[in-house]
Amino acid sequence: MPTPNVEKLAKAGILFTNAHATAATSTPSRYAMLTGEYAWRKEGTGVAAGNAGMIIRPDRFTVADMFKQSGYKTGVVGKWHLGLGNKTAEQDWNSKLDMGPSDIGFEYSYIMAATGDRVPCVWVENEKVVNLDPNDPIYVSYKENFVGEPTGKENPELLYKQKPSHGHDMSIVNGISRIGYMKGGKSALWTDENIADSITTKALNFIETNKENPFFLYLATNDIHVPRVPHPRFAGKSGLGPRGDALLEFDWTVGEVMKKLEELGIEKNTIIFLSSDNGPVVDDGYQDNAIELLGEHKPSGAFRGGKYSAFEAGTRVPFIVCWPETVTPKTSEALTSQIDWFASLATLIDFELPENAAPDSRNEIETILGINDKNRDFVVEQASNLTLSVIKDDWKYIEPNNGPAIIPWGVNIESGNLKTHQLYNIKEDKGENINIADEHPDKIKEFEDMLIQIRNSEL
Repeated sequence: MPTPNVEKLAKAGILFTNAHATAATSTPSRYAMLTGEYAWRKEGTGVAAGNAGMIIRPDRFTVADMFKQSGYKTGVVGKWHLGLGNKTAEQDWNSKLDMGPSDIGFEYSYIMAATGDRVPCVWVENEKVVNLDPNDPIYVSYKENFVGEPTGKENPELLYKQKPSHGHDMSIVNGISRIGYMKGGKSALWTDENIADSITTKALNFIETNKENPFFLYLATNDIHVPRVPHPRFAGKSGLGPRGDALLEFDWTVGEVMKKLEELGIEKNTIIFLSSDNGPVVDDGYQDNAIELLGEHKPSGAFRGGKYSAFEAGTRVPFIVCWPETVTPKTSEALTSQIDWFASLATLIDFELPENAAPDSRNEIETILGINDKNRDFVVEQASNLTLSVIKDDWKYIEPNNGPAIIPWGVNIESGNLKTHQLYNIKEDKGENINIADEHPDKIKEFEDMLIQIRNSEL
């Protein structure tokens, strides 16, 4: 399926083929990217509920803090999924939230409270719900439903846009049942078909407003995340159902951003990172025929597993760096991790990080800008059950754990869990098919010692 704008970006910049998010799910991956700290070091960084309190606390120095202190205008637009408000389940959605992106360095924010499949299904701009009618206040619960409110489980006849395949059967918004319970706020509810337009419009407005200033924009699209309900401009256009149509919509957003930068004459002085927060999943909770329409195609390619998994497809993600006339276009096989973006960007803008900031991030700016193809010494990966893996040189090690072999909530993805050590030569065995742990006890000992040191912050 053609994605001309993403392909144009890749051809104009560096396409990394061995890049990794730090975790196989979104919340911990985004936490690590913004803080430079592995999420498994901090409790409460698992996949966040829609009423989670702020996961990144104001005392944690972030990438946004760094750019703000360096004189950049800072903004975040789109899928947030890092909690809002000071305390979980105690937010007052009908007033300005007492904690949000502005407390961790973002001067402007226009975000989902969590994700497209979780309530509350509203936009939050600078810590206030957009278009809220004070006479119709919002109530949110992740424990029990509100009296008289329909749910996908009990009222499937009301699901006229998408139906759940597993879970996602609680409150109904726009003919789609979600995770969590919500009441009120009718005028503030988003329309799913317009989500990409809303995100793109706000992102372009931020760029336009700050065209005369240095700026840092964290643009987090929602297109491929469930529920996938593309705008009518894209619906039915891919021939691959809502999933394919959502990718066309994402590509459109990329194109609109590139077009705006060119229109303003700032494309040559703007560095773009395009990446993902975890690997692929096909059936993540809604009936959209994605599995059937894929045919023989595998979103994970040659790799095993997918989102949630300790196997390679859990964290191996696309990564493109484009900076016209500064970065020489090429494909790089260098081993890289999103954990290093923080320290690398600090070097790029000549910013001295405060003590204890970005503790796990390393300066890899020469690799990121393609000056060399130097591998990171090692990469740490986190599965959804907190199992850690390490890649070093040609080796991939997965620590033993007692989890199930298949992710248990219906996504039909191998977890990578095994009660014994796993060791793979990923240069010769990309699919992690042949566990050679028993043949290399010395390597197992080396990786065990590495993980002890990493957990103790000695590496």
